[in-house]
Amino acid sequence: MDDLVDTKRRRFLTQVTATAWAVGGVFTAVPLIRSMTPSARAKAAGAPVAVDISALETGQMLTEEWRGKPVWIIRRSQQMLDELAKLEDVLADPDSERSEQPGYAKNTHRSREPEILVLVGVCTHLGCSPVQNFAIGPASGLGDDWPGGFFCPCHASKFDLAGRVYKNVPAPTNLVVPPYKFLNETVILVGEDDGGVA
Repeated sequence: MDDLVDTKRRRFLTQVTATAWAVGGVFTAVPLIRSMTPSARAKAAGAPVAVDISALETGQMLTEEWRGKPVWIIRRSQQMLDELAKLEDVLADPDSERSEQPGYAKNTHRSREPEILVLVGVCTHLGCSPVQNFAIGPASGLGDDWPGGFFCPCHASKFDLAGRVYKNVPAPTNLVVPPYKFLNETVILVGEDDGGVA
């Protein structure tokens, strides 16, 4: 009889111990596995960001975050694009020879598609964030001849609607064009282009 009790007790204790080990293993494994997958913050720090531009209307700007910096996506009108060629005399680097950008942005409109502009919204002087000022002329508050663009309130640097810097302002180069590509007609992937991940 004692052997029967001992066997039952031994099985019971073995099952309780195995269950405790299994539960403990799960409680240990879950945080360990979670710690190995990148957090949303880590993904945002360097991972490419997909941006849906389907609702972006002509003349509007959308701001997203990539690597902790604002990225602007602007849908330019034909009038905005027509003004770009008229500004070359007042720009410090109209052909973007000294500015950081991918090869596909070395053109007057500084973009893959003329209508869509993608820029890092950080001034190249001291890292302030310029503000959009798409109003034209006196309505802009920046003079009768202002064609629309970006103005940095920190030290008065000015950029056109392609992110090109004006002459005689503190910013030394044009706004940065990040690597990007179109996944389809309405989605842009910022942080990756055909050359790979930035």
